[in-house]
Amino acid sequence: MQELLDLALDQPERARRRAEELLAAPDTDDLGRSFALQALGIVLRDGGHAEKALDVLRAGLVAAMTVGDPDRVRDVRATLGVTLAFVGRSGIALRELEAAMDGATGEVAAKVAMRLAAVLTMLGRHVEAAPVLRGALDELVRCGNRGWEARTRAWLGHVHLHLGRVDDAENEVSEAARILAEEGAWVDRLSTLSSLAEVALARGDHAAALRRFGDTVDAAAAAGRPVIFEVVARFADAYLAAGLPSDAVALMRSFDGELAPLDQAEFLAALARALLAADEPTQAADTARRAVELFRSQDRPWFRLRARLTAVRARLALDDVRGLAQEAAAVADELHTQGADEAPLALTIAGRLATGADRAEFWSRAASYRHHPNALVRAGAWHAQALSREETRDRGGVLRAAAAGLDAIDEHRRLIGSSELRALATTHGRELTTIALRHAASDARTLLRWSERTRATALAQPPATSDATTIPASLAALRDNGRQLAEARQEGAPTDELERERLRLERAVRAESHTLSATTAAQQRPASVEQILAATGDTALVELVDVDGTLHVVVAHAGRVRRRVAGTLDEIAALLGPAAMLLRRAARGRPADTAALGVRLQEAILGDAVRLLPDAPVVLAPTARLHGLAWSLLPTLHDRPFAVVPSAGQWLRARATPRPEPASTVLVAGPALASGGAEVPVLAERHREAVLLDGPRATLDAVLTHLDGAGLVHLAAHGRFRADSPLFSALDLADGPLTVHDLERIPRAPYRVVLSACESGVLAPVGAEELLGLAAALFSLGTAGLVCSVGEVNDAATAALMVDLHAALAAGRDPATALCEVRRRAVGDPVAAGTAAAFLALGV
Repeated sequence: MQELLDLALDQPERARRRAEELLAAPDTDDLGRSFALQALGIVLRDGGHAEKALDVLRAGLVAAMTVGDPDRVRDVRATLGVTLAFVGRSGIALRELEAAMDGATGEVAAKVAMRLAAVLTMLGRHVEAAPVLRGALDELVRCGNRGWEARTRAWLGHVHLHLGRVDDAENEVSEAARILAEEGAWVDRLSTLSSLAEVALARGDHAAALRRFGDTVDAAAAAGRPVIFEVVARFADAYLAAGLPSDAVALMRSFDGELAPLDQAEFLAALARALLAADEPTQAADTARRAVELFRSQDRPWFRLRARLTAVRARLALDDVRGLAQEAAAVADELHTQGADEAPLALTIAGRLATGADRAEFWSRAASYRHHPNALVRAGAWHAQALSREETRDRGGVLRAAAAGLDAIDEHRRLIGSSELRALATTHGRELTTIALRHAASDARTLLRWSERTRATALAQPPATSDATTIPASLAALRDNGRQLAEARQEGAPTDELERERLRLERAVRAESHTLSATTAAQQRPASVEQILAATGDTALVELVDVDGTLHVVVAHAGRVRRRVAGTLDEIAALLGPAAMLLRRAARGRPADTAALGVRLQEAILGDAVRLLPDAPVVLAPTARLHGLAWSLLPTLHDRPFAVVPSAGQWLRARATPRPEPASTVLVAGPALASGGAEVPVLAERHREAVLLDGPRATLDAVLTHLDGAGLVHLAAHGRFRADSPLFSALDLADGPLTVHDLERIPRAPYRVVLSACESGVLAPVGAEELLGLAAALFSLGTAGLVCSVGEVNDAATAALMVDLHAALAAGRDPATALCEVRRRAVGDPVAAGTAAAFLALGV
């Protein structure tokens, strides 16, 4: 009969049918009934029907008592105890398990002990559970019960993980997974897959964590089992750690499984964390409060404490601070006593709410976690150290702490292959960046050095791909969907079904990209001030830095670095909308006078720094949120060559990029252009050696093949910038869209690229001064320079502009100088001038 209980754990439907057959059979004795009812209770409990399972298990206990076998009674009672814990009756659950332990020996005692420890773990009493599990494991190994040994190892790994013993956790869980695979216990193995994902999360390897959680979901589907809420909740935590709060909330809200009271509390706690990260503090506060109350009623102080921390954070976000300092201090003290990973955050918050010596004490205790094995925990500790040093006006101490904290975040980020996740990971360092720039701002050289330390860092590491030679199935399907959509739109056919499929496939492509680990751990160090000055020569580098909402302008030229303070970010933001509107007017053939607005923009953005600019070309490194500005609207920039770069470091990398030899030219004309890509035939006539891809030849595969290592690429194709998901920004080709995900698979970046489409140079600011989009992807791959637009452009005017631009490039001009010449020619023609203003030279 023992095999029926094992079947209940691994093949619940078969176990249920077998148990019901036994119970229906007239010749089944009380021993058989006790096994059948116990198995049926396990199936009901694990299927989310714990209350029904209690009635069945009580009947099973009565049958076992009738048999008169104490060990049979102990085993059923242990199962009943675990099930009582599932419905939140923890006190009764422990009493049942302690009664089952009374007098038990050998293998039976070990099995009961394992279940007692499991309940202790559910209650957050990990320190108590650990020795119980070790004792049970020793006995089960001695008895040779491999299945129960594996389950015990899995629970022990879970306990190790919560006690911060990550290596021990991985060893136990990996051994459990190996045994369960050998035993063919695939359902039990699902829990080990999820635990290994949690191990990766604890190490800060978010790509591996997301990959393993995805494997768990796939394995559950293959086994015909619903995904249990614990997996969903931990999966959501992995999304949060990776900087994807919206994905975490969507995942939690999509869960529709049955929740026992024990599960309900944990589910609410996880949902509250996700809502808070997704900037929904009102809902987060309410959800966290409900979780706190449930944990209190279930006598689960470990979990309740963490839900209280979420509630504190949500109330702080809502500025609901009445009585909050006392609660924050109590939560922080308890977490610090446990040495919890959450302690530095809790202590930092308590310090913010405290006054006097208490503030410094909280921050000092938070800073004590500076050597924690998890990089993000260390970063939080260094942030507290920076706050502590700021309190004592120790500027050098602030900057040293900030540097160490950002180094920890860099360590975390180096494991990530996805360019999106690498950029988002810098969010963890936003507060460190803010405090560092505040204290660096008084000295021009220090400010430049720190600005370079904290911007566009994700672009210094190329994106990882699963296999550069093989297109993932999801990306191939998305390409095909793009082709079908293009055809349907041309024919006027319905597209609703195809649009839904596109969204599904985009989610699949994005999820797969998130699971990629970095192909190299190498990380380029930020450019030094000396390197920047050595490279400027006759050029002036102008770097814009946001310091607490005010723009500081750093000018590096002729061996000197100088600084001026300009306008506020709020002032500037109010001017960006009108600037974009004027470009749209020009694109639609309507005259637009940009002079007055240009003067206002220049005063707000550059201020007195205009007087520092020499009569020389300019390299402009704006803040991430200003990259989309048509910079030639500023009078001082309109009549001089200027290039825009994400950072001075990126400019230096672009300058160092060698031109390919031989330098091939590729000309591409996509479909449905109002001008028909009129410049492309003219350019093809002038560059007879160029590869021409137009009409049906402008396919995705052909374009990607010829982009690989090209010297100069001209892409005339409609573009779409996707603010909601920048890596799906695309250019339309004959058989579908060319997305950033496609570009990231090119083995060798083209040296220079001209994108004539509307908004082809728009970049999305993400994380802390990071950028995503078509141009960012090309920079990350190693492209040295681009010409692209940051607004809507007039097709006919663009075609003429492109012909002139290429003539200047062919004459040896760099893109910034070529665009300057084009702008000069456009003076007097409002439409041509507006179109020229929309184009920028990025890089070199």
